[in-house]
Amino acid sequence: MLHLVYILTFTLLAFLAVGNLIRNLINLGVESQRGHGSHFGQSKFIPHPELLDESGSVLNEPYLVMRSITVEDARERLDAIYKASPGVFNDSSDDP
Repeated sequence: MLHLVYILTFTLLAFLAVGNLIRNLINLGVESQRGHGSHFGQSKFIPHPELLDESGSVLNEPYLVMRSITVEDARERLDAIYKASPGVFNDSSDDP
């Protein structure tokens, strides 16, 4: 009998979770169609301060540009940074 109660309880919780997920997806879709200006009753879109340059205008360039490099190139760069750091002795006996 207790197993049946557990199964019914978890089934009910699963249906509530899926229903909540569907409701949230619908609300997200509706709000994205409205645009940014209607969020919290604002009539004008105010960008995040990190999206502004020193003069206050909106940046239109990406913040992070990643370039693909090989593992060997990354190791060489990390080794060069490590060897250039203070307190590191450049012993050739430590190199494999």
